Amino acid sequence: MTRTEAPPRLAQVNIARLRFPLDSPQLADFVAGLEPVNAVADAADGFVWRLQGYGDDATDLRIFGDEWMLVNMSVWRDVDSLTAFMYAGQHRDLLRRRREWFEKLDRAVTALWWVPADHTPDVPEAEKRLRHLYEHGPTPYAFTLRDTFAPEDPGHA
Repeated sequence: MTRTEAPPRLAQVNIARLRFPLDSPQLADFVAGLEPVNAVADAADGFVWRLQGYGDDATDLRIFGDEWMLVNMSVWRDVDSLTAFMYAGQHRDLLRRRREWFEKLDRAVTALWWVPADHTPDVPEAEKRLRHLYEHGPTPYAFTLRDTFAPEDPGHA
């Protein structure tokens, strides 16, 4: 890396399959928590970018062609900054309640990968990373918080 190049950033995708329609009373607490949690993320140390659809969140976007599958993506400075956000405050509180709102899936719901500092990932890219994780387990191309990889070669398997 030359002095003028910005260091790679950590992209993350997480998915959740709804148990109820998004506008149902059962999901009211989840929906009400989105704006405050997104505001905390936007202000968090190490936050770079998050996926947004027509509103301030990504609840109108889907992944894998599944109308019930929500997708959330963000980019962070590093694993530590993502982890600090995920397991603290309001996000932690919503995370604890995920089984009320979302189905338990039999495969990974989160994938991480390194991207060049000037790259913004998209949903098709996230699908590829998740599929790779499902088929090959954690690798530098797609990994988990339990099995992380250094950012030596962002974007390459």
